[in-house]
Amino acid sequence: MNMLSQSLHTSFPVLSPNLSSRDIVLSQRSFRSVSDFQKAKKEGRKISMLSVYDAIYSRLAVEAGVNTLLVGDSVAMALYGFESTIHATVEMIAPHVEAVRRTCPGIFLVADLPFGSYRKGLKAAMKAVEALARAGASAVKLEGVAGNEKIVSHIVESGIPVMGHLGLTPQHALALGGYKAQGRTEKGASRILEDAKKLEDLGAFSLVLECVSRRLGSQTSSQLSIPVIGIGAGAEADGQVLVAYDILGLSLGRTPRFVRRYLDGRALVLKAFEEFFQQIDRAEYPSEAESYS
Repeated sequence: MNMLSQSLHTSFPVLSPNLSSRDIVLSQRSFRSVSDFQKAKKEGRKISMLSVYDAIYSRLAVEAGVNTLLVGDSVAMALYGFESTIHATVEMIAPHVEAVRRTCPGIFLVADLPFGSYRKGLKAAMKAVEALARAGASAVKLEGVAGNEKIVSHIVESGIPVMGHLGLTPQHALALGGYKAQGRTEKGASRILEDAKKLEDLGAFSLVLECVSRRLGSQTSSQLSIPVIGIGAGAEADGQVLVAYDILGLSLGRTPRFVRRYLDGRALVLKAFEEFFQQIDRAEYPSEAESYS
């Protein structure tokens, strides 16, 4: 056991399975370790991943049977009102990792390394990794590979699993010319495939592939031994990930093409709020049954 993982093990003991009546029981679908990702890939089972930021949605996701959870840097947009993910910081993400971990002690939980946190040298990168690991992350995710080779290797060697992220990398949206599909040329597709193989060689246990053609998603999944989790990369990827707020119809602004809404959450929440305010105006709330004698 290396020094970082040993420190985390000794300083932060595993949470008791009998914390409270609110504690959730993981299902057989719940991933608990990196080996579950490899097993799913080997057996041809699709991997489901959901990006959540709090106790309520993380619990519901696990109860519904999601395989694994992600606390993404999209929290900056979803909860803090920023226009992009570059405003996320380790200090912003860590409390949300803690909230999800307290609610779902055993689930495999990935946390994003935010913009700039791993591009300031090895020492700064490991400080960010340690903060997220101590908050409860089972693994960290970072975008791109060029310039990150030594960092990825060092994180893996330190005992913390690494998930890669290729294709459309939101932290690099300005350099990419905006939020648009990647790898559309033969050269671009080849570069993404080469980067994916490089991440695998560096020790990444999985990678997210965003906004690429269905064909490239299929090629990447078939040529790698590690799972490729798609977000706008076609159904042939080894799994899929979306943001909980997006599939519930709660996100504001433009919805990406790859998002499927399973609920018109905005309309439902608006209706509930409106009824509450109207009943207050009419003195219909609280009723006799909702009051104390």
